[in-house]
Amino acid sequence: MNYMEFNDSLSASMDDFGDNTQDLEIPDQLPMMAVRDVVVFNYMIIPLFVGRPGSIEAVNEAMNGNKLLMLVTQKDATKDDPDPEDLYRVGMVSMIMRTLKLPDGRLKVLVQALSKARIRDILQKEPHYRVEIDLIEEPEVEEITVEIEALMRTVREQTEKIMSLRGILSSDLMMIINNIEEPGRLADLVGSNLRLKIAESQQILETVDPVERLRLVADLLHKELEVSTVQAKIQSDAKEEMSRSQREYFLREQLQALKRELGDEDAYSQEIDELRKKIKKKKMPKYAKKEAKKQLARLEMMHPDASEATIIRTYLDWILDLPWSKSSRDRLDLKMAAKVLDEDHYGLDKVKERILEYLAVRKLNKATKGPILCFVGPPGVGKTSLGQAIAKAMNRKFYRLSLGGMRDEAEIRGHRRTYIGALPGRILQGLKNVGTNNPVFMMDEIDKIGADYRGDPSSALLEVLDPEQNSTFSDHYLNLPFDLSRVMFITTANMSDTIPGPLMDRMEVIRLSGYTLEEKMVIAKKYLLPRQIIENGIKPSYIRLDDQTMELIISHYTHEAGVRGLERELGKICRKIARRVAEGGKGPYKISKNTISKYLGPPKFLPEAELDTLAQPGLVVGLAWTEVGGELLHIETSIVPGKGRLTLTGHLGDVMKESAQAALTYCRSRCADLGVKPEYFDKIDIHIHVPAGAIPKDGPSAGITMATALYSAIAGKSVKKGLAMTGEVTLRGRVLPIGGLKEKALAALRAGIKHVIIPEENQKDLVEIPQELRKKITFHPVKNMDQVIEIALGKIKKLRRKRKAAGESRQAAA
Repeated sequence: MNYMEFNDSLSASMDDFGDNTQDLEIPDQLPMMAVRDVVVFNYMIIPLFVGRPGSIEAVNEAMNGNKLLMLVTQKDATKDDPDPEDLYRVGMVSMIMRTLKLPDGRLKVLVQALSKARIRDILQKEPHYRVEIDLIEEPEVEEITVEIEALMRTVREQTEKIMSLRGILSSDLMMIINNIEEPGRLADLVGSNLRLKIAESQQILETVDPVERLRLVADLLHKELEVSTVQAKIQSDAKEEMSRSQREYFLREQLQALKRELGDEDAYSQEIDELRKKIKKKKMPKYAKKEAKKQLARLEMMHPDASEATIIRTYLDWILDLPWSKSSRDRLDLKMAAKVLDEDHYGLDKVKERILEYLAVRKLNKATKGPILCFVGPPGVGKTSLGQAIAKAMNRKFYRLSLGGMRDEAEIRGHRRTYIGALPGRILQGLKNVGTNNPVFMMDEIDKIGADYRGDPSSALLEVLDPEQNSTFSDHYLNLPFDLSRVMFITTANMSDTIPGPLMDRMEVIRLSGYTLEEKMVIAKKYLLPRQIIENGIKPSYIRLDDQTMELIISHYTHEAGVRGLERELGKICRKIARRVAEGGKGPYKISKNTISKYLGPPKFLPEAELDTLAQPGLVVGLAWTEVGGELLHIETSIVPGKGRLTLTGHLGDVMKESAQAALTYCRSRCADLGVKPEYFDKIDIHIHVPAGAIPKDGPSAGITMATALYSAIAGKSVKKGLAMTGEVTLRGRVLPIGGLKEKALAALRAGIKHVIIPEENQKDLVEIPQELRKKITFHPVKNMDQVIEIALGKIKKLRRKRKAAGESRQAAA
């Protein structure tokens, strides 16, 4: 039988089928077939497509017998081979009315539901399911009360409304629904035509009581009616909006056509034409021009007042404003560049040499990429102003970006265009401001960058500060590659410890140390004082300030590695003179040692040499490095009778405490040289204190200082005056290298110290120290603590004899 014959014979079989099933006996065991996406209700005649092997076997067995088949719905429609737990237990016993074999091997069967049944037991699974069932008898409704009649009428009305909203209202179906007088049959018919979820339809099927089943259908109808009402409203609104937009579009096109005929173009069309001309004229990569034309075509199709049109216009403005191919011409005259660098900054030879090297390479190779430099040094040494001088020397534009406290990754990469108020990152904003693609781009305070839930800006900088990657830098807003390889990036930091390792690896670090007294004198006379004279509106003839007074200001009123505080002090002097001139004074005003206190007040700092540094046993001067330059550490040690305890005070960090422990162990290993017995250390308490207790201190470079202070206290001999030291100590007394030697040497020079003990491995760092500084300080390289003790306290044998003699004299006195 073909498909046409199947449909033609269907109507004929429907008429007499009911009579054949009235007195049919249903056995306890039947083949079972699982159906998906449908729940079969009582009285339903439904066609089913059968394709699974097990289902075909079940149909064949039913056709070979009494044509009865148990139909149950599976819970998960995606499973091809459902297990027993994947099947509902309540289904319908159905009779197969017709079968048709399709060309693809599947069967199309027409079934009629006869009776509701529950699966008692599953007898077999292979090759198809066979089950034992219990028929479910539906109780009869004895009387149709007013309440039941009202419920049935409500169900009919809601069904009509839902079908009307969904556009599937059928007069035939509604006639059948209106003629049904049995509550259970009405519930089944409505439930089968509602397009409910499988779980909701199964719940209706499993409800045995007809009135309860009708109530459940009424509740589901109410919910579906609300959903259908909202859905119909949404569709209606969307259709109206679409019609209105189409109407506006056609009217606008007609208006533009009329204006073109009259020779009167509108402003929006003129704006589109101007953008088209700019895109054509702008020199940019092919991919950028292609994207700009694409966005312009979208803009042309939009209403000018639409929000999306504003976003696209802003995006096109950014594409057109960026310097894709506009570069400033480098000044490649090395002598002129060197002259410009020397005009603005004194010293800093290493930095100037690196810039001139880059210009030399650029002169020989035009395609060289911009370097990534990182200036690390204390505040006030001129890192930021040096970037401006570099831009001036190279004849490039300069842009400065402060990274201090930045926590949002979007500050570097920009925001997606979908966000309200989206903008490109600060990198592309800077390039737009300067108007060239090869400026000197300075990123200040890279060591103070942060991270939070908005991302990690330091990670976003990994692409920006990598010459191998930044040629295709992609900003989230622009979403197009932009070439940053010609930009000269310069970053600044006070300390390199907080810069992430991968970011540090991408940069060429140039360390800037603090200035010596002589360098500060030259900088003050050549740059700072003339600048303050101009800023405060006075003439150079109004002020007379000799070298001795300038040296006094530097040593007694400032205590810094840079010159920022010195410029403030000079500015204070100039302001006071400006007031006198404004009040009618004629000058000149001489600033001397005797009058300086009238301008700056009493001295703020006393040089270390003028402090109370009376030589005492257990008192040693050490050198420390801080992010603002070098500092002196006065380490004091006292020994009192006790039980062998070691006390450490002065806000010391863990590393410094461990250095003190190593120093004590070294001294205990030198009992013979100190002239004490091993049990001596069990009868004393040792207290090591580092003054300025409110300031945190840490690091291993005070190791030899602590060991020397402890050795001096035990030996009862003072350390030579005018001596400072720095170095890490081990348990065996070896002296290990340290960092920041130049800053520590400058601190020693400010304090008037003439001799400094350093680790032997730091001798190579003496090259970085200026020649005039090396002439003023004698450096003593050492390998071990024995050499340190010999330089600081004298010969070890002499010490032992003195210690023994002192002990004998104390015994005789006793």
